[in-house]
Amino acid sequence: MSITANPGDSGQGLAGDSYGAPLPLGLHHLNRVMNALGTLWILGLMMLINLDVFGRNLFNHPVRGVTEMVSVSIVGIVFLQLADTLHAGRFTRAEILLGRLKKNSPVLADAVQAAFHLVGLALMVVILLASWAPLVESVRIQEYVGAVGDFQLMVWPIRLITLIGLWITALCFFLLAWTDFRRLRVRLACLRST
Repeated sequence: MSITANPGDSGQGLAGDSYGAPLPLGLHHLNRVMNALGTLWILGLMMLINLDVFGRNLFNHPVRGVTEMVSVSIVGIVFLQLADTLHAGRFTRAEILLGRLKKNSPVLADAVQAAFHLVGLALMVVILLASWAPLVESVRIQEYVGAVGDFQLMVWPIRLITLIGLWITALCFFLLAWTDFRRLRVRLACLRST
């Protein structure tokens, strides 16, 4: 993640944001793998739902547990794909404001981006800390969804996937904020030198 600027351009030659750039430790590759796993999971759910519909309508024999699998899978899929969504710059944010700031005041745009990423990091850490106790409790009591004798699905693997997704997303928020601060420092140095 090198940041370069042409001397005398007041920081205008710097990249506008950090999205899509390679992350340290190959984290961007892990993000893509997690995103791909989420996509494969969606495809598996689509096939399962179709099997359930065909089984129910053609053979009067539905696939057991589809409702439970879909309900817990949605959470797992979201958290598997969260970090890659952030890294690709597809999180919800005020593009109109940032677009204008990047054009008119790149220094302020970098500061706003850094603040956005720090707030995101804080939020991920809060959710991560709040999600730890439910995971431990879920493992302890053998929590499941479904009905005894019909279909049971353990809940703790989904809670674990949630924690992993939160941790990786928090790390991405931190790295993006760090890059924003580095770019901000370079822009300020360019402004001082002119």
